[in-house]
Amino acid sequence: MRKVIVMGAGGRDFHDFNVALRDEPEVTVVAFTAAQIPGIDDRRYPAALAGSRYPDGIPIRPEAELADLIRTHAVDEVVFAYSDLAYPQVMEKAAIVQAAGADFRLLGPAATMLRSIKPVLAVVAARTGCGKSQTTRWIGRLLTDAGLKVVLVRHPMPYGDLERMRVQRFATMADIDAYDPTIEEREEYEIPVREGLVMYAGVDYEAILRQAEQEADVVLWDGGNNDFAFFRPDVTVTVLDPLRPGHELAFHPGEVNLRMADIAVVNKVDSAAPAAVAEVVANIHRVNPAAVVVRTASPVTLAGEGSLTGRRVLVVEDGPTITHGGMPFGAGTVAAHHAGATEFVDPRPVAVGSIAETYAKYPHIGPVLPAMGYGAAQVTDLEATIRASGCDVVVNGSPFSLGRLFDPGVPIRDVTYQLAEVGEPSLTSALAPWIERWRQ
Repeated sequence: MRKVIVMGAGGRDFHDFNVALRDEPEVTVVAFTAAQIPGIDDRRYPAALAGSRYPDGIPIRPEAELADLIRTHAVDEVVFAYSDLAYPQVMEKAAIVQAAGADFRLLGPAATMLRSIKPVLAVVAARTGCGKSQTTRWIGRLLTDAGLKVVLVRHPMPYGDLERMRVQRFATMADIDAYDPTIEEREEYEIPVREGLVMYAGVDYEAILRQAEQEADVVLWDGGNNDFAFFRPDVTVTVLDPLRPGHELAFHPGEVNLRMADIAVVNKVDSAAPAAVAEVVANIHRVNPAAVVVRTASPVTLAGEGSLTGRRVLVVEDGPTITHGGMPFGAGTVAAHHAGATEFVDPRPVAVGSIAETYAKYPHIGPVLPAMGYGAAQVTDLEATIRASGCDVVVNGSPFSLGRLFDPGVPIRDVTYQLAEVGEPSLTSALAPWIERWRQ
């Protein structure tokens, strides 16, 4: 019997267990470890999901305990199962594991991708914050306009009751609200549903896929971070970010996505330097010369009337992009500058509780407020930080409606950003052969 620990962040770890480890008779998973996402450790993967071989479920422990867990349980192997780490960070994890006496393993696509009876189009990325969700929504509209019934399946964000979240289907805002989701979940769920897409997420992606297949002509996968898809795609669209040139060859598993891409989307060409765009394109050609290279823009729109000149502006940015995505600012800052803002309030000196801890953990963050909200306490800290900032207006660059959660006492102006095609080959022309095949 081989004893295994799965290192994760509340997503791929559970999927890899479900499809590759749960029913393996010669494997016993003694624990999951959790990192990257606050508040998801010190739980149990429930017996109802873990299966008959684990009647008590499986403990989920902080990753800081990993070496002790390996020694205590005489663990043979550690499976690494989360995303968006620089290569030196991945090897640091491997060193910790091997020094404690265990093997270090990465499960690949062949071992973890489920096969669908319907066409699958996967949108993945080289880094967190490249713009894959806006790309996914744009492709969803393209497929729908072609007369295809599209069902969107989102990479997991199981931060709550895992058993209750086994299969989630969202067709209305009320469906989303019924799960009392975190800010991070709302960031991904609200816009597609408002745009009319049916969306699935959860924990058990075999069950999710089989249910989605019943109402879809095409299953559209929306990846998380820079993870590769859970379903075997007919087409892989990989989004890259020239604001971070070179990252497409330096982060796990983003380079996997680049090498598997049928279509490589170089996004944000409207805000990146031409030399940076050229560097990313050259890297695509070097490692995946067969990929169709598409250039797109990511223009931002600020809701509401009037200039921000002379206003004390607090910018709230998308949490994952600003934290483990490594960006010091995001779309909110760009939109505020375009609207004439010159006086930006730095929230770091007045950050409260878990928000202050986030700044300490990610010191690269600039004078913006990451929209952290992985639980009610963190949402409370977010609101308290806004109120303590002394700002005149909040520019919300996170892709959810901050005002639906609380009233910070000052106006909120939301930022939206959509994909825009630039030149040829376009995403429309690159996808046309597959769309024609799926319509037949």
